[in-house]
Amino acid sequence: MKNLTTSLSIRTISVCLFSVALISLIPTAVMAWGPARATFTMQNAAPYVTFNSITDNPTHGDERNFMRAKEKTANDGSYSDNIALTPGKQYTVMIFYHNNAKSSLNAGGTGIATGAYARAEVPAIVENGVPTDMEGYVGAANANPQAVYDEVKFTNSTGKAVALRYVPGSTVIHSFGAVNNKVMGDTILSASGVPLGYGALDGKVPGCNEYSGYITFNIQADQPSFTFKKEVRVSGTTGWKDSVEATPGTKLDYLLSYKNTSATVTQKDVTFKDELPKGITYIAGSSRLTAGTNITNKTVGDGISTTGLNVGDFAPGAAAYLVFSATVDGAPCTVMKNIAAVETGSGYLKDDATVTSTGQCTLPTTGPIEVISGFVGLAAITIGIVYYFKSRRELHDTLLDAQTNAPASGATSTAHAHNMHHNIHRKDN
Repeated sequence: MKNLTTSLSIRTISVCLFSVALISLIPTAVMAWGPARATFTMQNAAPYVTFNSITDNPTHGDERNFMRAKEKTANDGSYSDNIALTPGKQYTVMIFYHNNAKSSLNAGGTGIATGAYARAEVPAIVENGVPTDMEGYVGAANANPQAVYDEVKFTNSTGKAVALRYVPGSTVIHSFGAVNNKVMGDTILSASGVPLGYGALDGKVPGCNEYSGYITFNIQADQPSFTFKKEVRVSGTTGWKDSVEATPGTKLDYLLSYKNTSATVTQKDVTFKDELPKGITYIAGSSRLTAGTNITNKTVGDGISTTGLNVGDFAPGAAAYLVFSATVDGAPCTVMKNIAAVETGSGYLKDDATVTSTGQCTLPTTGPIEVISGFVGLAAITIGIVYYFKSRRELHDTLLDAQTNAPASGATSTAHAHNMHHNIHRKDN
């Protein structure tokens, strides 16, 4: 940030034409900002408090493009709206802010932004081949609109997901006021963000480019890599398996195995969890942890099936093994699947193990009532089918007889037709 800091050492306040020197802009047609709002110029500033809506800032250009990023060690001219991530590297994010209200409104207070803040939303994971946006926001309680946003697009072509995490203590404000170069709190990614200011970080930003500035913070690109496996065995036996058979009342042992296979990334807050299904009951006090050379078969808490067990941080190559016991309560012929997971600060993996409860299976009830009901139902269906075909056959015979006895010529008499209808009705009923 040497070039940017040097630029801030020179102050020009005539007609508010001073602008924080940043970088050349990418053409505005490719930007992704919002919301749609009225825009202004340096010579025709806003008649009210609004942020980042001037389109001809002499050094920043279109202020609607107010968030950009670069690799931390790259020069300031490399700030961009599109970042191709490389695992292991840090990136600096810049958020520019400028209250566009006319300076003449400051004296009466109507041009001063109150409750002004900046915040960002950084994706936790950028999947391989899936462009993912980071969003930045600048706003104030009395601004119109209350908040404006801009985006930076991250891409990842490494073949595996890349995790992004905020670097604590890296948020700094740059301004011509007393707040210049102050390290801010680590709340830039929170819903409230970090407060802006000029004389103090009090959320008050007067109108005019003289009072503008920018926030920078760093994010780390990691590519976590770890393995996880869940296995089961009947207690007292050897050999871990993906599935076993056991009778009700049998004691089981479960093994959760984790290893950090990353070459550079330390996994933070590694936590084991296990969703025990109905029919499997955890045995209190049975969880035992082995990790590294200092922890061997150590009894740990009983949170494995509730809140989870945080077993600490693990450097590249380190591993952890958690064993716990449970009993089979499920009825015979019941299949019970445990789903376990290991969670870290940058991802999680799941695996499962299956237990089939064996023994005498209970068949469906077939007592006297059910048997009689079955016979009655079958008999009703059979009688219905016989009646249907009998009726069809008698109707056919009646019609054939009517045709045989019809008059040789002329229409059928009314009396004859009435008799034929009566015979059909009688036989069908």
